[in-house]
Amino acid sequence: MSRVQVPEPRQTLDPDRVAEWLAQHTDFFVGREGLLQQLKVPHPHIPGAVSLLERLVADLRQRAESAEWRLENLLESARYNEAQYRRTRELVLGLIEAEDADALAEALSTQLAERFRTQAIGLWLEAAPDCHATPRDARQWQPPRFRLDAEARRRLELLLNEQSSRCTTLSSADWGHLLPHCQAPESAGSCAITRLTQGETLGFLILASHDSEHFRATLDTLFTEYLGEVVSRLLKRAERPHAGDA
Repeated sequence: MSRVQVPEPRQTLDPDRVAEWLAQHTDFFVGREGLLQQLKVPHPHIPGAVSLLERLVADLRQRAESAEWRLENLLESARYNEAQYRRTRELVLGLIEAEDADALAEALSTQLAERFRTQAIGLWLEAAPDCHATPRDARQWQPPRFRLDAEARRRLELLLNEQSSRCTTLSSADWGHLLPHCQAPESAGSCAITRLTQGETLGFLILASHDSEHFRATLDTLFTEYLGEVVSRLLKRAERPHAGDA
């Protein structure tokens, strides 16, 4: 009598080993395209399973949409940076045409309002004898240029909080004292402030907005610092006597 053969237990392949083998034999499906159509995988957005080819098409479409979104963001950033560069260039060109501190302060106010929609600026300067900060008429200082006194210095230093440049909240009281030529907001506004130095302390430049989020504390101060450096150099240039003035 022949012995009945007992079927061997079905062996299951280790999925990790299968994946490792396929990774080492990337040409396995060449000539076996029909097998690709039989494979079923979960769809990322639709319940149930779809063929591997459908899943690949869905993944490729998603990647294309993601790449298109990133490209649009890059183009938008490039357009913004170009516009910012043009505004900054026109601002600096307008400032270097100023012949003295009064004209510089006026150019600052006009250029920042027109090109950057800055609602108010204040240029608080040291008033050393025979300095650029001394107005033509010693009895009057023309806004937005002001003579730096002890109270203004105290408020400005508190706003800077031991930093060279900073964006922060500007209370109505500080606005009224530091920007007396402009109407203060009913509640707190915001400001960007930078220290003016060129071998020595020259004063402070403050840009302000009624919007408390316009110059929020998380903003980068690179532009304000750059503007402060340009203004400081132009102020030092204004100190030098012109030829024939002696």
